[in-house]
Amino acid sequence: MVAVADTGSRLSDTEARIMRRVTWRLIPFLILCYFVAYLDRVNLSFASLEMNADLGITASQYGLGAGLFFLTYFLCEIPSNLLLHRFGATRWIARIMVSWGLCAMGMAFIDGPNSFYIVRLLLGAAEAGFYPGVLFFLTLWFPAAYRSRMLGMFIAAIPISGILGSPLSGALLGLDGWFGLHGWQWLYIIEAIPALILAPFVVLVLQDSPAQARWLDAPDRDWLMACLNDERKAIEAKRKYSVVQTLANPWVLFLAATYFTNVCLLNGITFFLPQIVKGFGLTNLQTGFVVALPSLLALVGLIWWGRRSDAHGERYGHAAFANALGGAALLVAMLVDNPVAKVAALSLAFACTLAFTAPFWAIPGSFLTGAAAAGGIGAISALGVSGGFVAPWIVGQLHDVTGDFRIPLGLFACIAMAMSIPFYFVGSRRARALAHAAARSV
Repeated sequence: MVAVADTGSRLSDTEARIMRRVTWRLIPFLILCYFVAYLDRVNLSFASLEMNADLGITASQYGLGAGLFFLTYFLCEIPSNLLLHRFGATRWIARIMVSWGLCAMGMAFIDGPNSFYIVRLLLGAAEAGFYPGVLFFLTLWFPAAYRSRMLGMFIAAIPISGILGSPLSGALLGLDGWFGLHGWQWLYIIEAIPALILAPFVVLVLQDSPAQARWLDAPDRDWLMACLNDERKAIEAKRKYSVVQTLANPWVLFLAATYFTNVCLLNGITFFLPQIVKGFGLTNLQTGFVVALPSLLALVGLIWWGRRSDAHGERYGHAAFANALGGAALLVAMLVDNPVAKVAALSLAFACTLAFTAPFWAIPGSFLTGAAAAGGIGAISALGVSGGFVAPWIVGQLHDVTGDFRIPLGLFACIAMAMSIPFYFVGSRRARALAHAAARSV
Protein backbone atom coordinates (compact mmCIF):
# COMPACT_ATOMS: atom_id res chain seq x y z
CA MET A 1 0.00 0.00 0.00
CA VAL A 2 1.33 3.48 -0.94
CA ALA A 3 1.30 6.05 1.84
CA VAL A 4 0.87 9.78 1.38
CA ALA A 5 2.98 12.14 3.50
CA ASP A 6 4.87 9.17 4.97
CA THR A 7 7.63 9.78 7.49
CA GLY A 8 10.29 8.36 5.18
CA SER A 9 12.21 11.25 3.68
CA ARG A 10 12.72 9.50 0.35
CA LEU A 11 9.01 8.91 -0.10
CA SER A 12 8.19 12.43 1.08
CA ASP A 13 10.62 13.94 -1.44
CA THR A 14 9.12 11.81 -4.20
CA GLU A 15 5.61 12.75 -3.19
CA ALA A 16 6.39 16.47 -3.03
CA ARG A 17 8.07 16.42 -6.44
CA ILE A 18 5.23 14.51 -8.13
CA MET A 19 2.45 16.59 -6.62
CA ARG A 20 4.26 19.81 -7.46
CA ARG A 21 4.58 18.76 -11.09
CA VAL A 22 0.95 17.64 -11.35
CA THR A 23 -0.20 20.87 -9.73
CA TRP A 24 1.72 23.10 -12.13
CA ARG A 25 0.57 21.07 -15.12
CA LEU A 26 -3.16 21.07 -14.33
CA ILE A 27 -4.18 23.81 -11.93
CA PRO A 28 -3.09 27.03 -13.75
CA PHE A 29 -4.87 25.92 -16.94
CA LEU A 30 -8.01 24.93 -15.02
CA ILE A 31 -7.97 28.29 -13.22
CA LEU A 32 -7.79 30.04 -16.59
CA CYS A 33 -10.72 28.04 -17.95
CA TYR A 34 -12.88 28.67 -14.89
CA PHE A 35 -11.92 32.34 -14.90
CA VAL A 36 -13.38 32.60 -18.39
CA ALA A 37 -16.43 30.53 -17.43
CA TYR A 38 -17.24 32.60 -14.38
CA LEU A 39 -16.65 35.86 -16.22
CA ASP A 40 -19.13 34.78 -18.91
CA ARG A 41 -21.62 33.77 -16.21
CA VAL A 42 -21.58 36.96 -14.14
CA ASN A 43 -20.60 39.73 -16.57
CA LEU A 44 -24.36 40.16 -16.68
CA SER A 45 -24.04 42.09 -13.41
CA PHE A 46 -21.98 44.78 -15.18
CA ALA A 47 -23.94 44.70 -18.43
CA SER A 48 -27.07 45.38 -16.38
CA LEU A 49 -25.75 48.85 -15.50
CA GLU A 50 -26.58 49.94 -19.08
CA MET A 51 -28.48 46.99 -20.63
CA ASN A 52 -31.50 47.15 -18.32
CA ALA A 53 -32.26 50.77 -19.23
CA ASP A 54 -31.59 50.22 -22.96
CA LEU A 55 -33.95 47.22 -23.17
CA GLY A 56 -36.50 48.30 -20.56
CA ILE A 57 -35.71 45.41 -18.20
CA THR A 58 -36.98 45.87 -14.63
CA ALA A 59 -35.19 44.67 -11.49
CA SER A 60 -37.55 41.70 -11.15
CA GLN A 61 -37.10 40.75 -14.82
CA TYR A 62 -33.35 41.06 -14.42
CA GLY A 63 -33.42 38.87 -11.31
CA LEU A 64 -35.52 36.26 -13.10
CA GLY A 65 -33.22 36.23 -16.13
CA ALA A 66 -30.13 35.99 -13.94
CA GLY A 67 -31.69 33.05 -12.10
CA LEU A 68 -32.95 31.19 -15.19
CA PHE A 69 -29.35 30.33 -16.01
CA PHE A 70 -29.34 28.07 -12.96
CA LEU A 71 -32.64 26.40 -13.85
CA THR A 72 -31.26 24.67 -16.95
CA TYR A 73 -27.88 24.36 -15.23
CA PHE A 74 -29.66 22.38 -12.50
CA LEU A 75 -31.53 20.16 -14.98
CA CYS A 76 -28.46 19.33 -17.06
CA GLU A 77 -25.78 19.06 -14.39
CA ILE A 78 -26.17 15.41 -13.29
CA PRO A 79 -26.54 14.04 -16.87
CA SER A 80 -23.54 16.12 -17.94
CA ASN A 81 -21.33 14.75 -15.14
CA LEU A 82 -22.34 11.16 -15.90
CA LEU A 83 -21.57 11.71 -19.60
CA LEU A 84 -18.23 13.21 -18.59
CA HIS A 85 -17.43 10.02 -16.69
CA ARG A 86 -18.46 7.94 -19.70
CA PHE A 87 -16.70 9.85 -22.50
CA GLY A 88 -13.75 11.31 -20.59
CA ALA A 89 -13.25 14.64 -18.87
CA THR A 90 -11.07 16.34 -21.47
CA ARG A 91 -13.34 15.87 -24.49
CA TRP A 92 -16.46 16.72 -22.50
CA ILE A 93 -14.99 19.85 -20.91
CA ALA A 94 -13.83 21.04 -24.35
CA ARG A 95 -17.38 20.52 -25.68
CA ILE A 96 -18.82 22.50 -22.79
CA MET A 97 -16.47 25.43 -23.43
CA VAL A 98 -17.46 25.70 -27.10
CA SER A 99 -21.16 25.58 -26.20
CA TRP A 100 -20.99 28.19 -23.48
CA GLY A 101 -18.75 30.49 -25.57
CA LEU A 102 -21.32 30.61 -28.36
CA CYS A 103 -24.23 31.14 -25.97
CA ALA A 104 -22.36 33.82 -24.02
CA MET A 105 -21.74 35.69 -27.27
CA GLY A 106 -25.45 35.35 -28.07
CA MET A 107 -26.23 37.56 -25.06
CA ALA A 108 -25.03 40.52 -27.16
CA PHE A 109 -28.01 40.16 -29.49
CA ILE A 110 -30.95 40.02 -27.08
CA ASP A 111 -33.60 42.69 -27.66
CA GLY A 112 -35.87 42.49 -24.62
CA PRO A 113 -36.94 40.42 -21.61
CA ASN A 114 -38.09 37.35 -23.58
CA SER A 115 -34.89 36.91 -25.59
CA PHE A 116 -32.96 37.65 -22.39
CA TYR A 117 -34.71 34.73 -20.69
CA ILE A 118 -34.15 32.37 -23.64
CA VAL A 119 -30.41 33.01 -23.99
CA ARG A 120 -29.84 32.75 -20.24
CA LEU A 121 -31.59 29.35 -20.29
CA LEU A 122 -29.36 28.23 -23.17
CA LEU A 123 -26.24 29.49 -21.42
CA GLY A 124 -27.11 27.53 -18.27
CA ALA A 125 -27.61 24.32 -20.26
CA ALA A 126 -24.36 24.90 -22.17
CA GLU A 127 -22.19 25.49 -19.11
CA ALA A 128 -23.80 22.75 -16.95
CA GLY A 129 -21.27 20.18 -15.87
CA PHE A 130 -18.11 22.25 -16.14
CA TYR A 131 -17.70 23.10 -12.45
CA PRO A 132 -18.70 19.70 -10.98
CA GLY A 133 -16.87 18.01 -13.86
CA VAL A 134 -13.61 19.67 -12.86
CA LEU A 135 -14.28 18.85 -9.19
CA PHE A 136 -14.63 15.18 -10.16
CA PHE A 137 -11.58 15.43 -12.45
CA LEU A 138 -9.45 16.63 -9.53
CA THR A 139 -10.39 13.53 -7.50
CA LEU A 140 -8.82 11.46 -10.31
CA TRP A 141 -5.49 13.26 -9.93
CA PHE A 142 -5.01 14.37 -6.32
CA PRO A 143 -4.97 12.24 -3.14
CA ALA A 144 -7.41 13.28 -0.40
CA ALA A 145 -4.71 15.05 1.64
CA TYR A 146 -4.26 17.59 -1.18
CA ARG A 147 -7.80 18.17 -2.38
CA SER A 148 -8.93 21.11 -0.28
CA ARG A 149 -5.95 23.26 -1.25
CA MET A 150 -6.27 22.25 -4.92
CA LEU A 151 -9.97 23.01 -4.88
CA GLY A 152 -9.17 26.35 -3.27
CA MET A 153 -6.66 27.16 -5.99
CA PHE A 154 -9.12 26.18 -8.73
CA ILE A 155 -12.02 28.13 -7.21
CA ALA A 156 -9.65 31.10 -6.89
CA ALA A 157 -10.69 31.77 -10.49
CA ILE A 158 -13.86 33.37 -9.07
CA PRO A 159 -12.13 36.18 -7.15
CA ILE A 160 -9.55 36.51 -9.94
CA SER A 161 -12.44 37.11 -12.35
CA GLY A 162 -13.58 39.85 -9.98
CA ILE A 163 -10.14 41.41 -9.63
CA LEU A 164 -9.41 41.46 -13.36
CA GLY A 165 -12.87 41.14 -14.84
CA SER A 166 -14.63 43.90 -12.90
CA PRO A 167 -12.40 46.76 -14.12
CA LEU A 168 -12.35 45.18 -17.61
CA SER A 169 -16.14 44.94 -17.74
CA GLY A 170 -16.48 48.50 -16.49
CA ALA A 171 -14.07 49.68 -19.19
CA LEU A 172 -15.80 47.72 -21.98
CA LEU A 173 -19.04 49.54 -21.23
CA GLY A 174 -17.16 52.60 -22.46
CA LEU A 175 -17.18 51.19 -26.01
CA ASP A 176 -20.78 52.37 -26.36
CA GLY A 177 -21.53 53.34 -29.97
CA TRP A 178 -18.48 51.59 -31.48
CA PHE A 179 -19.54 50.14 -34.85
CA GLY A 180 -23.14 50.86 -33.89
CA LEU A 181 -23.22 48.55 -30.87
CA HIS A 182 -23.85 49.35 -27.23
CA GLY A 183 -21.04 48.98 -24.70
CA TRP A 184 -22.81 46.08 -22.98
CA GLN A 185 -22.96 44.25 -26.33
CA TRP A 186 -19.19 44.59 -26.78
CA LEU A 187 -18.76 43.35 -23.22
CA TYR A 188 -20.56 40.09 -24.05
CA ILE A 189 -18.80 39.59 -27.42
CA ILE A 190 -15.24 40.28 -26.25
CA GLU A 191 -15.51 38.27 -23.04
CA ALA A 192 -16.98 35.22 -24.85
CA ILE A 193 -14.10 34.84 -27.31
CA PRO A 194 -11.54 33.32 -24.85
CA ALA A 195 -13.78 30.27 -24.20
CA LEU A 196 -13.76 29.43 -27.92
CA ILE A 197 -9.98 29.91 -28.13
CA LEU A 198 -9.23 27.76 -25.06
CA ALA A 199 -11.48 24.82 -25.95
CA PRO A 200 -9.04 23.05 -28.34
CA PHE A 201 -6.23 23.36 -25.78
CA VAL A 202 -8.21 21.35 -23.21
CA VAL A 203 -7.51 18.08 -25.03
CA LEU A 204 -3.85 19.02 -25.43
CA VAL A 205 -3.10 20.09 -21.85
CA LEU A 206 -5.34 17.76 -19.82
CA GLN A 207 -5.55 13.97 -19.66
CA ASP A 208 -8.37 11.92 -18.19
CA SER A 209 -6.16 10.11 -15.66
CA PRO A 210 -2.52 9.78 -14.55
CA ALA A 211 -2.26 6.60 -16.67
CA GLN A 212 -2.36 8.83 -19.79
CA ALA A 213 0.15 11.41 -18.49
CA ARG A 214 3.21 10.92 -20.70
CA TRP A 215 4.70 14.07 -19.18
CA LEU A 216 5.22 12.07 -15.95
CA ASP A 217 8.03 9.54 -15.73
CA ALA A 218 6.80 5.93 -15.53
CA PRO A 219 7.81 5.47 -11.84
CA ASP A 220 6.03 8.71 -10.93
CA ARG A 221 2.90 7.65 -12.82
CA ASP A 222 2.96 4.29 -11.04
CA TRP A 223 3.33 5.94 -7.63
CA LEU A 224 0.43 8.33 -8.19
CA MET A 225 -1.86 5.66 -9.66
CA ALA A 226 -1.08 3.28 -6.77
CA CYS A 227 -1.75 6.01 -4.21
CA LEU A 228 -5.12 6.92 -5.73
CA ASN A 229 -6.04 3.26 -6.19
CA ASP A 230 -5.29 2.52 -2.52
CA GLU A 231 -7.54 5.39 -1.43
CA ARG A 232 -10.33 4.20 -3.71
CA LYS A 233 -10.14 0.65 -2.32
CA ALA A 234 -10.17 1.96 1.27
CA ILE A 235 -13.32 3.98 0.60
CA GLU A 236 -15.07 1.13 -1.22
CA ALA A 237 -14.14 -1.29 1.57
CA LYS A 238 -16.44 0.69 3.89
CA ARG A 239 -19.23 0.92 1.30
CA LYS A 240 -19.42 1.18 -2.46
CA TYR A 241 -22.38 3.21 -3.69
CA SER A 242 -24.12 2.85 -7.02
CA VAL A 243 -25.20 5.98 -8.89
CA VAL A 244 -28.85 5.41 -7.90
CA GLN A 245 -27.93 4.89 -4.24
CA THR A 246 -25.84 8.05 -4.32
CA LEU A 247 -28.61 10.22 -5.75
CA ALA A 248 -31.03 9.00 -3.06
CA ASN A 249 -28.48 9.16 -0.22
CA PRO A 250 -29.73 11.38 2.67
CA TRP A 251 -26.20 12.61 3.36
CA VAL A 252 -25.76 13.71 -0.26
CA LEU A 253 -29.07 15.59 -0.01
CA PHE A 254 -27.98 17.21 3.27
CA LEU A 255 -24.73 18.37 1.65
CA ALA A 256 -26.77 19.78 -1.23
CA ALA A 257 -29.03 21.69 1.18
CA THR A 258 -26.02 23.21 2.91
CA TYR A 259 -24.46 24.14 -0.43
CA PHE A 260 -27.79 25.74 -1.42
CA THR A 261 -27.47 28.29 1.39
CA ASN A 262 -23.92 29.11 0.30
CA VAL A 263 -24.95 29.56 -3.33
CA CYS A 264 -27.75 31.91 -2.28
CA LEU A 265 -25.19 34.03 -0.44
CA LEU A 266 -22.70 33.99 -3.30
CA ASN A 267 -25.17 34.86 -6.05
CA GLY A 268 -27.02 37.40 -3.95
CA ILE A 269 -23.72 39.25 -3.59
CA THR A 270 -22.36 38.61 -7.10
CA PHE A 271 -25.31 39.67 -9.24
CA PHE A 272 -26.22 42.81 -7.29
CA LEU A 273 -22.90 44.07 -5.92
CA PRO A 274 -22.19 46.38 -8.90
CA GLN A 275 -25.66 47.92 -8.58
CA ILE A 276 -25.18 48.43 -4.83
CA VAL A 277 -21.77 50.05 -5.35
CA LYS A 278 -22.87 52.25 -8.24
CA GLY A 279 -25.62 53.51 -5.94
CA PHE A 280 -22.87 55.36 -4.05
CA GLY A 281 -22.73 57.75 -7.04
CA LEU A 282 -19.73 56.23 -8.86
CA THR A 283 -19.08 55.92 -12.61
CA ASN A 284 -19.04 52.51 -14.33
CA LEU A 285 -15.23 52.41 -14.33
CA GLN A 286 -15.02 53.47 -10.67
CA THR A 287 -17.61 50.82 -9.82
CA GLY A 288 -15.45 48.21 -11.54
CA PHE A 289 -12.42 49.03 -9.40
CA VAL A 290 -14.40 49.12 -6.14
CA VAL A 291 -16.10 45.80 -6.91
CA ALA A 292 -12.64 44.26 -7.40
CA LEU A 293 -11.79 44.85 -3.71
CA PRO A 294 -13.98 42.02 -2.29
CA SER A 295 -12.42 39.66 -4.84
CA LEU A 296 -8.91 40.58 -3.73
CA LEU A 297 -9.69 39.65 -0.13
CA ALA A 298 -11.50 36.50 -1.27
CA LEU A 299 -8.48 35.32 -3.30
CA VAL A 300 -6.21 35.39 -0.26
CA GLY A 301 -8.79 33.91 2.10
CA LEU A 302 -9.83 31.10 -0.22
CA ILE A 303 -6.32 29.73 -0.78
CA TRP A 304 -5.31 30.14 2.89
CA TRP A 305 -8.47 28.47 4.21
CA GLY A 306 -8.08 25.51 1.84
CA ARG A 307 -4.48 24.96 2.95
CA ARG A 308 -5.51 25.23 6.59
CA SER A 309 -8.22 22.61 6.10
CA ASP A 310 -5.71 20.18 4.57
CA ALA A 311 -3.13 20.88 7.27
CA HIS A 312 -5.65 20.05 10.02
CA GLY A 313 -7.30 17.23 8.07
CA GLU A 314 -10.68 18.76 8.97
CA ARG A 315 -13.51 19.76 6.62
CA TYR A 316 -16.81 20.32 8.42
CA GLY A 317 -15.68 22.92 10.97
CA HIS A 318 -13.81 24.91 8.33
CA ALA A 319 -16.77 24.92 5.94
CA ALA A 320 -19.36 25.68 8.64
CA PHE A 321 -17.37 28.55 10.16
CA ALA A 322 -16.78 30.18 6.76
CA ASN A 323 -20.46 29.95 5.77
CA ALA A 324 -21.67 31.31 9.13
CA LEU A 325 -19.17 34.20 9.14
CA GLY A 326 -20.07 35.00 5.54
CA GLY A 327 -23.74 35.24 6.47
CA ALA A 328 -22.97 37.40 9.52
CA ALA A 329 -20.80 39.78 7.45
CA LEU A 330 -23.51 40.14 4.79
CA LEU A 331 -26.07 40.88 7.51
CA VAL A 332 -23.80 43.62 8.87
CA ALA A 333 -23.38 45.03 5.34
CA MET A 334 -27.15 45.31 5.00
CA LEU A 335 -27.48 47.13 8.34
CA VAL A 336 -24.81 49.82 7.87
CA ASP A 337 -25.15 52.85 5.60
CA ASN A 338 -21.57 54.13 5.50
CA PRO A 339 -20.16 53.24 2.04
CA VAL A 340 -16.71 52.27 3.37
CA ALA A 341 -18.15 50.07 6.12
CA LYS A 342 -20.60 48.51 3.67
CA VAL A 343 -17.88 47.62 1.15
CA ALA A 344 -15.66 46.24 3.95
CA ALA A 345 -18.48 44.01 5.24
CA LEU A 346 -19.39 42.88 1.71
CA SER A 347 -15.72 42.06 1.10
CA LEU A 348 -15.59 39.85 4.19
CA ALA A 349 -18.91 38.23 3.25
CA PHE A 350 -17.70 37.42 -0.26
CA ALA A 351 -14.35 36.08 1.00
CA CYS A 352 -15.95 33.80 3.59
CA THR A 353 -18.65 32.59 1.20
CA LEU A 354 -15.98 31.46 -1.25
CA ALA A 355 -13.67 30.08 1.46
CA PHE A 356 -16.47 27.63 2.35
CA THR A 357 -16.15 25.88 -1.00
CA ALA A 358 -12.60 24.49 -0.66
CA PRO A 359 -13.14 22.31 2.45
CA PHE A 360 -16.75 21.57 1.47
CA TRP A 361 -15.91 20.05 -1.91
CA ALA A 362 -13.25 17.84 -0.33
CA ILE A 363 -16.07 15.99 1.50
CA PRO A 364 -17.82 14.03 -1.33
CA GLY A 365 -14.59 12.36 -2.44
CA SER A 366 -14.12 11.01 1.11
CA PHE A 367 -16.99 8.53 0.68
CA LEU A 368 -17.76 8.34 -3.07
CA THR A 369 -15.72 6.88 -5.95
CA GLY A 370 -16.03 6.36 -9.71
CA ALA A 371 -19.40 6.96 -11.35
CA ALA A 372 -20.99 7.42 -7.91
CA ALA A 373 -18.58 10.30 -7.24
CA ALA A 374 -19.40 11.86 -10.62
CA GLY A 375 -23.14 11.53 -9.99
CA GLY A 376 -22.92 12.57 -6.34
CA ILE A 377 -20.84 15.68 -7.02
CA GLY A 378 -23.19 16.52 -9.89
CA ALA A 379 -26.23 16.07 -7.63
CA ILE A 380 -24.83 18.21 -4.80
CA SER A 381 -23.82 20.90 -7.25
CA ALA A 382 -27.10 20.79 -9.17
CA LEU A 383 -29.40 20.87 -6.15
CA GLY A 384 -27.24 23.45 -4.42
CA VAL A 385 -26.91 25.62 -7.51
CA SER A 386 -30.70 25.92 -7.64
CA GLY A 387 -29.98 28.65 -5.09
CA GLY A 388 -28.55 30.55 -8.02
CA PHE A 389 -32.06 30.68 -9.44
CA VAL A 390 -33.82 31.42 -6.15
CA ALA A 391 -31.53 34.19 -4.87
CA PRO A 392 -31.48 36.62 -7.85
CA TRP A 393 -35.21 36.13 -8.49
CA ILE A 394 -36.21 36.85 -4.88
CA VAL A 395 -33.80 39.79 -4.60
CA GLY A 396 -35.15 41.29 -7.83
CA GLN A 397 -38.79 40.80 -6.84
CA LEU A 398 -38.38 42.33 -3.38
CA HIS A 399 -36.26 45.18 -4.75
CA ASP A 400 -39.07 46.14 -7.14
CA VAL A 401 -41.53 46.14 -4.23
CA THR A 402 -39.39 47.79 -1.55
CA GLY A 403 -36.71 49.58 -3.56
CA ASP A 404 -34.14 48.02 -1.24
CA PHE A 405 -31.65 45.13 -1.37
CA ARG A 406 -31.37 44.77 2.40
CA ILE A 407 -34.37 42.58 3.21
CA PRO A 408 -33.73 39.68 0.75
CA LEU A 409 -29.94 39.67 1.23
CA GLY A 410 -30.38 39.78 5.01
CA LEU A 411 -32.77 36.83 4.77
CA PHE A 412 -30.21 34.71 2.90
CA ALA A 413 -27.56 35.69 5.45
CA CYS A 414 -29.70 34.42 8.33
CA ILE A 415 -30.52 31.14 6.55
CA ALA A 416 -26.82 30.45 5.89
CA MET A 417 -25.91 31.09 9.53
CA ALA A 418 -28.70 28.83 10.75
CA MET A 419 -27.79 25.96 8.39
CA SER A 420 -24.13 26.06 9.41
CA ILE A 421 -24.95 24.83 12.94
CA PRO A 422 -26.47 21.40 12.08
CA PHE A 423 -23.96 20.99 9.25
CA TYR A 424 -21.06 21.29 11.69
CA PHE A 425 -22.43 19.03 14.43
CA VAL A 426 -23.92 16.33 12.18
CA GLY A 427 -20.95 16.37 9.81
CA SER A 428 -18.34 16.21 12.57
CA ARG A 429 -20.17 13.28 14.18
CA ARG A 430 -20.22 11.47 10.85
CA ALA A 431 -16.51 12.15 10.25
CA ARG A 432 -15.60 10.78 13.68
CA ALA A 433 -17.71 7.65 13.07
CA LEU A 434 -16.02 6.99 9.72
CA ALA A 435 -12.56 7.54 11.23
CA HIS A 436 -13.39 5.12 14.06
CA ALA A 437 -14.62 2.50 11.60
CA ALA A 438 -11.46 2.89 9.51
CA ALA A 439 -9.26 2.50 12.61
CA ARG A 440 -11.07 -0.69 13.59
CA SER A 441 -10.59 -2.19 10.12
CA VAL A 442 -6.80 -1.71 10.20
